[in-house]
This record gives sequence, C-alpha cells and structure tokens, in this order.
Amino acid sequence: MASTRALNAILPQIEGSPYEAHQKARTFASRYVKSGQFDTAIDVLFQSARELLKTGQSGSGVDLAGFMLEVYDAKGEAVTEESRGRLTQLIALTGSAGAWRKTIIDKAIAWSAKHGPCPAGDPDLQHYVGELLYKEGALELAETHFLASGKRDSARLLAEMFIAWSASGNAISAFALRGTLPYLLNGNILAARTFITHFIANLPVSLVHSTSPPISVGPTNEVTLTKDPVVNFAQIAVLTCQRAQGDKNKVIRESWVRLCGTYQSRGGILASPEVRRVLNEIATLYFAIPPPRGQAPNPLGDMLSSMFGGPAPSQARRVLAPSNTLGSTGLD
Repeated sequence: MASTRALNAILPQIEGSPYEAHQKARTFASRYVKSGQFDTAIDVLFQSARELLKTGQSGSGVDLAGFMLEVYDAKGEAVTEESRGRLTQLIALTGSAGAWRKTIIDKAIAWSAKHGPCPAGDPDLQHYVGELLYKEGALELAETHFLASGKRDSARLLAEMFIAWSASGNAISAFALRGTLPYLLNGNILAARTFITHFIANLPVSLVHSTSPPISVGPTNEVTLTKDPVVNFAQIAVLTCQRAQGDKNKVIRESWVRLCGTYQSRGGILASPEVRRVLNEIATLYFAIPPPRGQAPNPLGDMLSSMFGGPAPSQARRVLAPSNTLGSTGLD
C-alpha cells in the first residue's frame, strides 16, 4: 500500500517519541495532499492518530484527526460506512477527559453535514455520539445528538433516557414534550411517533390508567390514557400531525386547534409562552395555519430549527407538503 513507507517511519516512534511521530505524520500527509494522493494521506493520518490516542497522546491524536477531516473536505469525501467508521474509532479512543473529544465530534459532524444529505449531520454519526454520551451519563448532551439524528433507534433511546431521568424527580410531562415537539418541529413524524410510543411503554405503572384500555385511533394507532394530561396531549398531537394534509383537510386542522385549545385552557406547561410558540410553528408547518399576528420571535423554535439545519422560524414560514409528513430524509 502507498502509505506503508510513511507508516513504517511513523508508527515505531509513537511509543518513545510521540512528538516526532506526530510531526512526521503531518509532514508525510502534507506531501501526499500536495500531490493529490488524498487516500494515502487519509490512511497515514488515521492510523497515526489511532496509535497516538491508544498511548494517551490526546492532543497529538486529535490534531491529526482534525487534519484528516481537512483532507476529507479537500477530497470531497462522501459520508460512507468507511469514512464514518474512521471517525467513530477515533472518537471512542479519545476519552471523555477535557475538550479533545468534543473537538473531533464538532468537526466530524460539520464535515458530515457538508458532504452528506442531512443538514444536521449524518444521522448514524449523531446517534453514535448520542449513545456514547448517554452511557457516560452526559444526558443533556446526549439529548441534542439524539434529536439531531432523527433515527428510530435514537428516538427509542431518548425515550428510555428521559424515563430514567424523570425517576430522579423531574416532571414526566416536560420530558414528553422535550422528545415529541422537536421531532415534530423538524417534520420527523416517524421519530416523534417512535419516541412517544416507547415513552408510554416505559412509564411507571402508577401513571397509567389501569382500568382504561387503550383507545383505538384508526386501524393501527391507539392512545394509552395516563394520569398526566401533557403525556396524553403529546400522544394525540403526534397522531393528529400524522394525518395532516396542510390546508386540504379542514377537519384535521380544526382537530388540531381544538386539541391545543382544550389542553392549553387548563394552564400548566402547555400554556407557557415558549410552548405556545412552538405549537404555533407546528400548526403552520403541518396544517398551514398562519401564526398569530404580532407573534414575537421564538428563541426555542429558532434554536430547534437551527439545530436541525433549517432556517429560523422567524425568518421564513415553513409548510410541509402533505406527501412529506410521514418521513424524513435520512431516516431508517
């Protein structure tokens, strides 16, 4: 292989002279890049970074990983199992101490957003990072990546994580919305439905009405009545959005308006200004219902939209085409 000569000069030095090995790797890779041998440069940088990280040389390893991503970008490397696999290996080897791993993750996701089909970054990469952080107990960070991934596996793990998180005394209703509304706001019905289904399935028995059987909604859907009205709202909201057809189905549009009005009239989190604004964005997105006149910019909606690579809701009015409400690009 073309990289053999370079690696034979680099790898033996890593244990005793890691700095010299690091410099040699950069020198060899730079030469290969200048001569257009991108694949050889990538191999040199990947193997050198991997071995440096194995010996605890986080700074040098991350530096070479960043250089490898620059070569990815220069080459126009597409997001594939191989190109993603190199990155997940290096992320796993970096460890959680300090900011080194975050540096690789941020750069890797930026590359995958640029060279892959998903503006929020490669769903499989986002899921890998989310699961890694979840296992380490970094729940808020994991949440961001699970939401950005949008895969069914991410939605399932997010539901599992939120149920466990709520056991420490946090309000279960807030978690129902934190998993449902962002997926809906991103037009990702499949993930929203997967999330709320697994969320309900893992609720403590004490929160489920044991005497009330699930209510069938159509041939394949049902609503499980719980003692938490916000959780009930989240279930019905997903099913209503699933049947949306923009402004073409007035019955469903009116159902959405009644649903929000009924639950918001009871006060609580659904009546809060932040959640009201997000629900108004969802109403526009799925049912082509114009936002209220004079609605102030929605920081939460802006944050969620920018997280998923879209325009801020206050900048442009988004409406889903009816045929796009049951799926999302990049979903499994």
